[in-house]
Amino acid sequence: MKRKSIKLASVMILVLSMVLAGCASGEKKAEGATDDGKITIVTTIAQIAEPISVIGGDKVSVQSLMGPGVDPHLYNATQGDIQKLEGGDIVFYSGLHLEGNMIGVFEQIGKTRPVLALGDAIPKEKLLKDEGGAVDPHIWFDIDLWKQGLSSAVDELKKYAPDHAEYFENNKVKYFKELDALSQESKAKLAKIEKDQRVIVTAHDAFGYFGRMHDMKVVGLQGLSTEDEIGISDIDDTIQTLLEYRIPAVFVESSINPNSIKAVIEGASSKGLEVKLGGELFSDAMGKEGTPEGTYIGMYRHNVDTIYKALTGEGE
Repeated sequence: MKRKSIKLASVMILVLSMVLAGCASGEKKAEGATDDGKITIVTTIAQIAEPISVIGGDKVSVQSLMGPGVDPHLYNATQGDIQKLEGGDIVFYSGLHLEGNMIGVFEQIGKTRPVLALGDAIPKEKLLKDEGGAVDPHIWFDIDLWKQGLSSAVDELKKYAPDHAEYFENNKVKYFKELDALSQESKAKLAKIEKDQRVIVTAHDAFGYFGRMHDMKVVGLQGLSTEDEIGISDIDDTIQTLLEYRIPAVFVESSINPNSIKAVIEGASSKGLEVKLGGELFSDAMGKEGTPEGTYIGMYRHNVDTIYKALTGEGE
C-alpha cells in the first residue's frame, strides 16, 4: 500500500508539473509544426524513435526520452521529459506495461494531443505471457510484430499530416523491405546453430519473441520486468539448464546489471562446466546514436551476430 501511495504521489506531482509547464509556455506554436515546419514526435524508447525518424524523413523531428543503457521498466519521467512531451505534437510509446511508471503521464498528455501505444496494434493471440499471465512487452524482437506496431504509428502520422501521407507510406514500404531482408538474414544465420545449443541465457526474460521467431530456447534470470527479484533458486535453475544442454556461453544486457550472470558463470564452473561470457546484447535499450547499434536494424543484427558467434565458437 505504501508503494502504491508513493507512485500515486509521483504521478500527481508530474501532472502538476505539466500544468505549470503549459501555463509558462505562453504562446503556443502553430499546431502540427516546429519552427522549421517539421512535426515534433516524442517517443519513449529508441526502438520507436529511430525507425520513425527514417520513415518520417525530413518531415519530422523525433526525440527519444530513453537513451542507451536506460531501463524502461524502472524509468520515471523527469521534469525535462514532461517539457519534451508537452512540446511534442505526437507521442509514441511501446505500451504493454513496458513503461509502467509513466502511465499516468500518458493519460494526461493524451488529453491534448495524439498519444499512441504501439503494442495496442498487436493481436492478443500473438502476445507472449509468463506463467502468471503477465504480457511480455518486448515485441520489437519479433520483426513482423514490430512492423505492425510501426505501421500503427505511421497511420497516426498520416492522419495527423494527410498532405504527407503518400511520402510516409512510400518511406515505410522502403524501410519494411529492409526489415524483411533482416528477418531472412537472421533466420538463415541462427538456423546454423546446432539444435541442442540453441539456448539464450540472459539477465532478464527479454528475448521471448526473439526465441519464438528463431526457434531458440530462452532463459532469463529475472522475469519479464527488471522489477522482479532474482533469487538463489533462479540462479541454481539456470545453472542446471546450462549443465543439461552443455551451453557454452551466456550473455549480459546493455541495460541490466551483469552481476547475476557472473554468478551463473561461477556456479557452472564450480560444477565442472566452463561457460564463457558470450558478449553484450541490446534488450530494452539500443546502442549510442551514430553507431550501427544505435539503429534498430544495426541493434538487431548485432544481437544475431553475437549470439551466433558465442554459441558456435566461430570468430574466436
